[in-house]
Amino acid sequence: MRVQLAPLPAVVVSSRDAAREAFTRHDRRLAARYTPDAVRARGWADRSMIYLPSTDPLWRTQRSILTTHVLAPRSLAARRGVRERKVRDLVDHFRARAGNVVDVGKAMYGAMINLVSSAFFSVDVLDLDATDDSAHGIREHVEGLGDLMTKPNISDLFPFLRRLDLQGRRRMMGRHVAAIFSIVDGVIDRRLAEIDRDVAKAIVFELFITGGETVTVTVEWAMAELLKNPRTMAKVRAEIDGALGDKTTIDESDAASLPYLMAVEKEGMRLHPVAPVLVPHLAVEDGVEIGGYEVPKGSTVIFNVGATMRDPATWDRPDEFVPERFLDTEVDYRGKDFEFLPFGSGRRQCPGLPLAERVVPHLLASLLHAFEWRLPDGMSPEQLDVSEKFTTANVLAVPLKAVPIVIT
Repeated sequence: MRVQLAPLPAVVVSSRDAAREAFTRHDRRLAARYTPDAVRARGWADRSMIYLPSTDPLWRTQRSILTTHVLAPRSLAARRGVRERKVRDLVDHFRARAGNVVDVGKAMYGAMINLVSSAFFSVDVLDLDATDDSAHGIREHVEGLGDLMTKPNISDLFPFLRRLDLQGRRRMMGRHVAAIFSIVDGVIDRRLAEIDRDVAKAIVFELFITGGETVTVTVEWAMAELLKNPRTMAKVRAEIDGALGDKTTIDESDAASLPYLMAVEKEGMRLHPVAPVLVPHLAVEDGVEIGGYEVPKGSTVIFNVGATMRDPATWDRPDEFVPERFLDTEVDYRGKDFEFLPFGSGRRQCPGLPLAERVVPHLLASLLHAFEWRLPDGMSPEQLDVSEKFTTANVLAVPLKAVPIVIT
């Protein structure tokens, strides 16, 4: 589908075959990003892995640091104990509130911010038991970024008006960026003074935005669907109990060996992807053709993976939560199965995938192993609201609140 969103046309990719053609034949030509005016605030776009073109030396430096150091398999293996300890901290946080209604997503978000900062920089950013709601404050700024990035902006429609910032989008974005940068600066001041500050700031900033939010939203959606589908909840709990028995804590390798749990994770990603629309790509050359349509140089290319992952031509009962569809299949989220692209594909695929694939199943399994989860008094599974709201991510419109009951 082709639409005119700004001075240049936009092409929307919404099918498996079109996504395969775009990523396999034209990945290099589509490896740049369309940059909304708002993200230019405080120079963010000029040092952002999300928005810099893949040909930019700074992008290559940042990506290299991530893929060969921070998120390399050896580095992730070395920091496994730290990640597992942070998941245990979250379990302990819920255990201290057992029998009471808790905001599942809020607590998880704080824990994931600490997991990212501790695993890579040996620093906790937040106190999960603090009363100042600091985790919620960080998330509000992150969601504020997403809200401003997705709202229509007259500066994008008429670039000659950009310097005027008539709607104040860049100014408001600057406030959110500054707030998150102030937290990032604290991490860098304590642990990373010896490396280039701008490079470090950009990497930590985007790890906070993408790492904390991706894991939190994915697990919160899975928990919501399990609470809404008690039979599925019973089935995954039976798998965990049968495999782990009386083991008091579980580790990442335990979680990875649970096929039905992994199917629940994938089905949650399919039905409620963190990013139903990937960050728009930009055609940097002529010669791109998708589905028989020519994509002119300078066009924005939007991958609607949310539609692809609910396409009835590919998926049976696409709007239902059916983890069984991922049993006995090789389909996964690493970017080669184009009907299932929660992390995107190609050279602009989400670099946090190696972290998410370790943390998400471990966190979900730990919460299900330690607690029986119930809805607040008076709420039936049918009444649980699983409608969606898009900010920086596709989140629950009504935050999930549930009651953890300690399993003895």
